[in-house]
Amino acid sequence: MAGKPLIIILGPTAVGKTGLAIEVAKRVQGEIISADSRQIYRLMDIGTAKPSNEQRAAVPHHLINVVNPDENLSLAEYQRLARTAIDTIHTKGNVPLLVGGTGQYITALVEGWSIPQVAPNEALRTELEHFAERDGAAALHQRLETLDPKAALNIDYRNVRRVIRALEVCIIAGEPISELQRKQPPDYDMLHIGLTTEREHLYEQADKRVDLMIQDGFLSEVEGLLNAGYSRKLPSMSGLGYAELTAYLLDHLSLEEAVTLTKNNTHDFIRRQYTWFRGHDPGILWHNISNDNFEIIFDIVDGWLKELG
Repeated sequence: MAGKPLIIILGPTAVGKTGLAIEVAKRVQGEIISADSRQIYRLMDIGTAKPSNEQRAAVPHHLINVVNPDENLSLAEYQRLARTAIDTIHTKGNVPLLVGGTGQYITALVEGWSIPQVAPNEALRTELEHFAERDGAAALHQRLETLDPKAALNIDYRNVRRVIRALEVCIIAGEPISELQRKQPPDYDMLHIGLTTEREHLYEQADKRVDLMIQDGFLSEVEGLLNAGYSRKLPSMSGLGYAELTAYLLDHLSLEEAVTLTKNNTHDFIRRQYTWFRGHDPGILWHNISNDNFEIIFDIVDGWLKELG
């Protein structure tokens, strides 16, 4: 293989990335690297829409089931594991496909972010968590705006965990996290393919997927995690559906309310995904899945690989 190809298939949740990626991988002797911050967790299968066993048997997958629900995988560690997987795939003469909807994972890898090496400070994190609980997520975000306006622009105030991490780095390192996140892009030849569709159609697809997850035993999965001792306060349990179904199991939310809330929060998440991709667009070739014609994408991939030699 002359170059170091990396095909990136990205897009919002429920748009159909997995199905396309598997078909592309079959055509180009590819292997898939997950860029999904929820699929890294073991025991969380239904709610994270992991590829099925059949799909994983058809095409090798990497960075799925990496840590337990009570373990943390930092962005720097994800970046290291993804680079290792890409290099291993290249060594075999195969084509790596980076596939997912976690914009931060994708952008950090393809832009070559230098992740600040600041160790977690549990005391500081606890203090900031209490501040957010007492004064609200917006007030916590305001503190980040004061210390690092650039970072604050790129972090949604509702993502309290990321806001806390940015504040933690700023306070401990004494420098804005945005200054520490210098970039050195890797020497891969990259093709960015984005999947999209009309927003209302996408919301309908996402809603149907939530209903199918419930039918497939999503509630039992959440109940099993809680019974195994995994706290609702864990970052892993804050994922779409997990937090809402936990509220049904432990609080006074009805199942219908929990499902509706999951759907609404998924819509919000989709909007945030599009915002991220718009802000970090290195020349994404967007394809509307409503056209139902993936042959165009196959032709683009085949032509691009031929040009690389």
